[in-house]
Amino acid sequence: MSPIREPTVVGIANFNAAEDAATLRGAMKGFGTDEQTIIDILTSRSNVQRQAISQAFTHEYGRDIIEDLKSELGGHFEDVIIALMLPPAEYLCRELNNCMEGLGTDEQVLVEILCTRTKPEIAEIVDTYERLYNRPLAEHMCSETSGDFRRLLTLIVTGARDEEAGVDGARAVEAAQQLYDAGEAKWGTDEEIFNKILAHESFAQLRLIFEEYKNISGRTIEQAIKAEIDGELKDALSAIVECVENAPAWFAQRLRASMQGAGTDDKVLVRVVATRAELDLGAVKREYERLYDKTLESDISGETSGDYKRALVALLGPA
Repeated sequence: MSPIREPTVVGIANFNAAEDAATLRGAMKGFGTDEQTIIDILTSRSNVQRQAISQAFTHEYGRDIIEDLKSELGGHFEDVIIALMLPPAEYLCRELNNCMEGLGTDEQVLVEILCTRTKPEIAEIVDTYERLYNRPLAEHMCSETSGDFRRLLTLIVTGARDEEAGVDGARAVEAAQQLYDAGEAKWGTDEEIFNKILAHESFAQLRLIFEEYKNISGRTIEQAIKAEIDGELKDALSAIVECVENAPAWFAQRLRASMQGAGTDDKVLVRVVATRAELDLGAVKREYERLYDKTLESDISGETSGDYKRALVALLGPA
C-alpha cells in the first residue's frame, strides 16, 4: 500500500528449478526428512522460482510437491512452507476462506488482507477466490459481515478505489472538510462519508486528505476515527489510514499483537512474515525495532522453536 519496497527474500541468481526439485525430492525421500535443506531452499527462492520448482517436481517425478511436503512436515513449520509454496493470491484466498468458514468469522483477518492491499492486488484476490471456491468473494463476505463494516469491505472488494485520478489539492481540502463535518463537527457520526472517502480515493490522494484534515481539525484522522467510530469498522478504517501513512508500521503492530499475552497467534505470525517477505519485510523489521525497542527476530525466536523458528528467522533475512 505504501511505495516502500524492502524485501528480505528476492530469489537467487543462476536459479535452476530442476536442480532444486531434485534436492528437495532427496530431502523428503527415504527414512527421515532433511528439514534444513527444505528451509534453505524454499526461504531463499522467490515465489516465482518456487512455482517453477513445483512444476519441475511434477514434471520429473509425477508428484505434487505440496502434497509431498504436507506428508513429511507438520505443525506450524508445515504452515510456513505451504504458505511459501502457494501463489500469493491463492494463499490469501485460502486464508480469507478459512476465516469465514464454519462458526463465526475472524474479522481481523478480513481487515488485514482486504484493507491493506492495493487495487490490483484486490482484483487478483477477487478473481482467484471465485476460481478456487466457485462463489464471489463479495457474496461470501456479505453473508458473514454486517452494517457499515460490510459496506466498507464491499466497496474495497468491488474495486471502488480510483487509482487513476491523480492527486488534487482542492479535492483533498473538500474531502477533509466532509470527514470533519461527518465526525467531530457533529453529534453522532456519519460512517457512510468515512467509508465513501476511505474506500474510493487513491492512497496518494488519501495521504493529502489526511494532512488537510489535521489542518482543519487540529487532530489526526486516526485520533478522530478512534474517538468517533467503534468495533470492526474502527479497525478497518484505522488499518487503511495507517497503511496509507506507514504500512510497515501497521504490519509491525500486527506481528507484535500476535506475540503478546498468553500464547502466540501463529496464523497471523506465519501469514504476515510469509506474505511480506517479498514486499517490505525489511521495513517492517525496522519499524518493529523503532516501536518496541526489540528486534523482530528476538521476539519471534522467543515465541517459536525448532524448524518453525528456523524457517521464520530465515525469511527475516540478515539482521
